[in-house]
Amino acid sequence: MKIYTKTGDKGHTGLVGGSRISKASDRIQAIGDVDELNATIGLARTAGHGSELDSNLEWLQSALFDVGAELACVPGGRISVAPLADNVVERLEKSIDAQTESLPLLQSFILPGGSKLGAHLHLARCVCRRAERSVLCLHGHEPVRKEVLVFLNRLSDWLFVAARTANRNEKIEDVPWKAAETSG
Repeated sequence: MKIYTKTGDKGHTGLVGGSRISKASDRIQAIGDVDELNATIGLARTAGHGSELDSNLEWLQSALFDVGAELACVPGGRISVAPLADNVVERLEKSIDAQTESLPLLQSFILPGGSKLGAHLHLARCVCRRAERSVLCLHGHEPVRKEVLVFLNRLSDWLFVAARTANRNEKIEDVPWKAAETSG
């Protein structure tokens, strides 16, 4: 089977169920941003392979595939793929709470960075926020299930806490934000 089909050469792509839409649509933008988030998490996993966070990161990649598949279903039609599970937000919240218990209390905003894994997770958090904005834009004119919207919002929180956890595991302290000094 060839990887190329030539069916998208005129700027349209297929949804689950067979209908075709513009590759420039809000729906395809949202799907693409979720896919980019998934790839960003995959990149983060290369920096922290074997870390205590890796199994959660792998699970999140599968959950994001579920989100992408759900978004790829024909608008207004029956979801013909398994939708994102109802318990994903609860799982994220429990993980956030467990990680937060072992982290120093935040006294200020922190700069993204730290360990290699921590820096990658901060980047994934930023990509997650963009994916959330894209899905919300789509939701403005085509309904998206509440569970998907809440999941993406909570995922950005999880990625922030996971970045701090990765840094703690590498014994790298968070760097507090301080207003930049001006010179000249």
